[in-house]
Amino acid sequence: MVIQSNMSPKSIVEVWKHTAATFHEYNIPIIDQPLEFFVDREKISSLMMELNRLVGSSPATCVHGG
Repeated sequence: MVIQSNMSPKSIVEVWKHTAATFHEYNIPIIDQPLEFFVDREKISSLMMELNRLVGSSPATCVHGG
């Protein structure tokens, strides 16, 4: 599964607990709201790359449909 901007920090941390540190580094609260609604566009791209690198996921490792 690839972490996407339509996911909330809370749901991401529930699955990948070690991502909490990255949210802390980016000063992003662990809330239920999707990232795309409150993270700056300039920041969201690098955040997505960092989170997916951290969990070992990329579009190449994702199977269509889940």
